[in-house]
This record gives sequence, C-alpha cells and structure tokens, in this order.
Amino acid sequence: MYKSVIRFKQLLTSLAVIFIISSCSNCIMKPISKSVSKSCKFPPYLKEGDKVAIISPAGASDSIMLNGALKCLKNWKLSPCFEKYATGAYNDYSGTAEQRLADLQQAFDDPDVKAILCSRGGYGVIHLIDKINFTRFNRHPKWLIGYSDITALHSLIQHHSVASIHAPMSEQMAYEPDSDRSLNYLKNILFGKLPAYHIAADMNNHPGKATGILRGGNLSVYYGLRGTPYDIPPKGTILFIEDVGEHYHTIERMLYNLKLGGVLENLSGLIIGQFSKIDKKEWMNDKDTYRSIANLLAEYHYPICFGFPVGHVTENYPLIEGAKVEMSINANGVDIHYLK
Repeated sequence: MYKSVIRFKQLLTSLAVIFIISSCSNCIMKPISKSVSKSCKFPPYLKEGDKVAIISPAGASDSIMLNGALKCLKNWKLSPCFEKYATGAYNDYSGTAEQRLADLQQAFDDPDVKAILCSRGGYGVIHLIDKINFTRFNRHPKWLIGYSDITALHSLIQHHSVASIHAPMSEQMAYEPDSDRSLNYLKNILFGKLPAYHIAADMNNHPGKATGILRGGNLSVYYGLRGTPYDIPPKGTILFIEDVGEHYHTIERMLYNLKLGGVLENLSGLIIGQFSKIDKKEWMNDKDTYRSIANLLAEYHYPICFGFPVGHVTENYPLIEGAKVEMSINANGVDIHYLK
C-alpha cells in the first residue's frame, strides 16, 4: 500500500513537470510582445540651405556614388557634407567600427545637421546600434535616410520614438536621372510634402482597409533583431519587408519565424516588397517566390499588398518608418497614404 502511494505521488509529480515544460514551451514558441505600435515624432522638415551629413555606417562606398549623392543634394539646394570616415575604406567597411561609430555619433550630435544620408548599406551596422548615445539626438531629432542594412538603424531610432525614411541612397542619386520618381518622392518628403501611393492590383493581394504604424525594411536584418530590444511590436503595425540575394528556402524560414513567433497573426497589415536576385539555380527556387509567400500567408485575413516597389530595385519608393498610414486594397489596386 505504501509503495502504491509513493508511485502515485511520483506519477503526479511527473505529470506536473510535463505540464510546466509544455506551458513554458508554448511561451517560448510564441513570445508575443504586449506592446502596441505607436506613431513616432517627425523630425523638422528641411528648408533650402539645411545641412545634410553623409555617412557610411557599414560598407565602403565608391567615389562615383559619393559624389553623385553630393551633387544630387546640392541640386535640391541643400548643404551636404561628408563625415570624416564616410569616404574611407577598411577591409569591406568604410572604417573600423570605432570610426564608423564616431561618424554616426557626430552626425547625431550636431544640432546643425537636419538630415543624415547613409551612402550605402552592406553588413556592419549591427556593430554600432548598442553603442550610440541619443541624448543630443533626442534634443535635435533629424531625418535618417537609407535602406538595406540601414534597417537596423531605423529600428533603433523608432525605439527612441523618432520617425525615419526607408529610401534610396547614393547609388540611385549617382546613376538615376533628376526625373527619377523615387528620388523625387524622397525630396518631397524631406521638404514636407508627403506622397500618396497607388499601385496596380496583384492576384495575390488580400483586399481590405487597414490603419497602422508603418515599420519594417530588409527581412534578413529585421529577422536578426527578433527578440532584441529593437524588435518591432506587431500589434498595430503595417509591416513591409523586402530582400535581395537570398535563397527561397531562407526567405521561407524567416517568414516561418514570424509565423511561429506570433508576429504575422497580430499585424494590422502587410506589404510584400521586392525580393530580387534570387538564385534560380537552386532547386527550391523553381517555385514562384511570390506565389509561395502567398500560400504561406493565405490564412491571414488582414490586407496584404504584394509587389510594392520597395527594396533593392531602381523603383524604391520612400516609406516613412514610424508614421501612421492607411492602406486600402481592392480590385482597382493598392492605395497608401499618410495620416496626420
């Protein structure tokens, strides 16, 4: 009788342990943030003669692109200048991590700088984001411009409740004509004229209307920030994603992370940008990338836009990260406009 009681107690203990482990596993699998996306403060819009700092916080940028950016900004009647190491080179970077941080901090701290243009992306921004002092930036917020790996800086700045611009950088400024639509949208935003976007309908779109805070950028960089203080709260967010040079199975793996982590189910809306330069030789890439993404997203009933012109492509429409927007999707296409 005594042994039976002991065995019964052991069984109850085992069941309790299994229940606790199961509960913890569910928590680990779906670490959903309870915070809700909130709109960010816009830095002051620019006026003619304002100072714009050009920095290279990651990869080294060639002189053609740097001089092209300088010329473009001057044509906009702004006063661009290079930070000390913006034109440098150290291995694949523009400088050591310390040098790149010094440039970024200088641009953040200078009250005369009204906007910061990142010359290019490339790996390396992640070295800096936990080392930046925001004391002076918060007193004198300014627009940060860039995309690709600059996504990490956008996430960092939104963490400090300031909006920034996911937009073309020096390469497009150097090689595209003055009539380039994306560059003109960027110029208009900087001077306070916010665009309203309309694009054609896509067969994969999910119709509907959503209001939320626009956040996102490069999927690989965003994926790398998951679970850090710079992660994006999904609730109240209209997320946009893009990427370049990834294998299809890598894109799918990152999207499954967002699915299993509870991100996708909590969004207000989703914008699928351009996934360019996918390796067609890999057997998994015989699939149609966008169709496969559409299949993965089929269960979600909020508005989803496919094929928005944002990413590592010439037509790279600027998007204000941290801004409140309304997105409407129907048979006539997709409309996105900013809300005051």
